Amino acid sequence: MVRLYFHKLPQGESVDVLTLTESAAAKVRELFARDGREGHALRLKVSGGGCREGQYRLMFDENVGELDHESQQYGVRVFIDPQSAGYLTGTSIDYTDDLDQAGFQIQNPTATSTCGCGESFSA
Repeated sequence: MVRLYFHKLPQGESVDVLTLTESAAAKVRELFARDGREGHALRLKVSGGGCREGQYRLMFDENVGELDHESQQYGVRVFIDPQSAGYLTGTSIDYTDDLDQAGFQIQNPTATSTCGCGESFSA
């Protein structure tokens, strides 16, 4: 696994924000190729809504914001805005495709509760 770090902390300090697994990165690269989005990045954003306080949003983006945290993980650029990063410290994204389920799985250790679908959480 590769970790995404805050880039703008004082004195070279780093804090783990997001771990993207190799299988998640492979699926993202596949989706980029399928949709003709080479050169784009994966953006993970936390927004209000869902059946809990916050909701995860995964999207393709080609524009990094001035304050975004940016990383390269298994050939995939990853962007996280500073506000979302505060809710995502230690989070991992995996991709599974088996008989029981297929899709991206987000594991967030700062979430105090999640909904049944796994797309919204409380922290």
